[in-house]
Amino acid sequence: MRRHLSHTPKAYKVCDGLTEALIYFLAVFTPWAFGTTQDWSIWTANAGGYLLGCLLVAKWVIRWRTGYVPSRWGEREGEDQGPKTNDQGREGRDREQEDGTRGEGDGPEGLGEGPKTRDQRPGTGGQRTVKWTTWALAALTVFILLYSLIGALNPRATYYEADRRFDYHDNYIVWLPHSYDPASTWQAFWNYLALAFFFWASRDWLLGKTSRERKHDHRSHEPTSRTGVSPVPDHPAPPDRRDALSHHFRIPNRLQRLLWVLCLSGGLLAIEGILQRLSGTGKLLWLIRPRFNQTADAQFGPYAYRSNAATYFNLVWPVCVGFWLVLRRSSIVARRAGARVGGGSYVLLLPCAVLMAAAPIISTARGGALVALGNILAVSAVLFVATRREGSIIRASMLSLFIIIPLFAGYLGWKQLAERLENMFVDDLSKRTEIYANSRTIAEEFPALGTGPGSFGTIYRLYKEAGQQWEAYLHDDWLETRITFGWIGFGVICLMLILVLARWFVPGGGIPMRWDFLLFTWLALAGCLAHAKLDFPFQIYSLQFLFLLLCSMLFCLSRR
Repeated sequence: MRRHLSHTPKAYKVCDGLTEALIYFLAVFTPWAFGTTQDWSIWTANAGGYLLGCLLVAKWVIRWRTGYVPSRWGEREGEDQGPKTNDQGREGRDREQEDGTRGEGDGPEGLGEGPKTRDQRPGTGGQRTVKWTTWALAALTVFILLYSLIGALNPRATYYEADRRFDYHDNYIVWLPHSYDPASTWQAFWNYLALAFFFWASRDWLLGKTSRERKHDHRSHEPTSRTGVSPVPDHPAPPDRRDALSHHFRIPNRLQRLLWVLCLSGGLLAIEGILQRLSGTGKLLWLIRPRFNQTADAQFGPYAYRSNAATYFNLVWPVCVGFWLVLRRSSIVARRAGARVGGGSYVLLLPCAVLMAAAPIISTARGGALVALGNILAVSAVLFVATRREGSIIRASMLSLFIIIPLFAGYLGWKQLAERLENMFVDDLSKRTEIYANSRTIAEEFPALGTGPGSFGTIYRLYKEAGQQWEAYLHDDWLETRITFGWIGFGVICLMLILVLARWFVPGGGIPMRWDFLLFTWLALAGCLAHAKLDFPFQIYSLQFLFLLLCSMLFCLSRR
């Protein structure tokens, strides 16, 4: 039997450090690399995802070979701490015998209670539910990957772009997933594989504790005597108030650093996008002119399509507000306790949130602007409830900030946005109604298994009428996902999303988090899902990445 390691292996530290660096790199790279819409940027991000997967497997192997069990959020002290030595096992058996002989009435804690079994201990049911939820999500992840892989290996037809014709295959298996464009399905599979590695690697990293957090846990669990009573020293040391408060009011260090990277990068991206729009240039980042949408009003920042840029900002800025609220509350509580805090660095988050919330309106993307305005109202309501114990002046100053956002955005971009909103139904949503009509026919003809992931642009050529423009995307990701994956794959994807959103309701087994930060993150995801009904954010790699990053964070959170 392997002896459990009490220290972190050096190789494990290296893998953890590389994982953190890669996550930061991808969080910054994917939006700034022109939205990760070109082949070189997509494969760079995929390479990062594959490397994260290799590092995750390496950490699993190190844990198995050495018996090392990392300290993780949501795990009770001493739980799953590896194989016990003879002395540890003997001590544990003695404690179990003592617990088993304690009857009713043996002291205050025994009144009305018999000896507790393993299943009756606090938190056991929650831990078991968390375990099954994690395994269910992992199994569904493997299912979607296999679904895409089988579709690529079982082509129904091959499309030749040069000849503009389909070559149909008769030797495909009808009852298995199949694709009408195996090349696009292969690309989708490789993308999904990298994103799956990223999701699980980032979750594994976020749940781990830093050395400072482990030291705090070690100090908070004093050694006990055989009777279970903590020994009282003659001259007890004064408690470290800062460490005590951090356990209850602060976001874990790793999650803090990741949120700082997202918020600061998003704030800089919003500044660049606004300046680029005001300059009137048609070059992305003042560097290249895209193949499509070559005018300044159709672009925003590094995104060639303004709607995708608006979706990115709408995903980040509500989370930024929630992060600011948590850090502000932590700072206030620490000051009241007399602990030294690191100043008001969290105030930098508010300008970032204001710029990112205004950017979708300034971009003149109709769907993005409506989502931003809806989120401004929703975030204001949540903030009003979350700060109900604050003074009226402080609450009014907070809420006035969300009045400044539409005023600032309206000054820079409302004139152009108002014209586009007036023509929303006159131009049939930029002629999307005919795309929807043709696509519903595709969905009816391929109900169960779909046409294959990534194959919409190819199969749409068979259903558009003469004289109609060909479209690579449906501008309705809900319907496009149902067309390409069928009801089976679409149902599995929706079930995965439900598991992620419902994870917080299971207590234990994760990072304890307040409801307000969770609700801000939910609002960000809800805005993206609503926008996906009229556009194609989930066909853009950087937006898929950011959405999954927020889902990975949510799957680490739990109720206190």
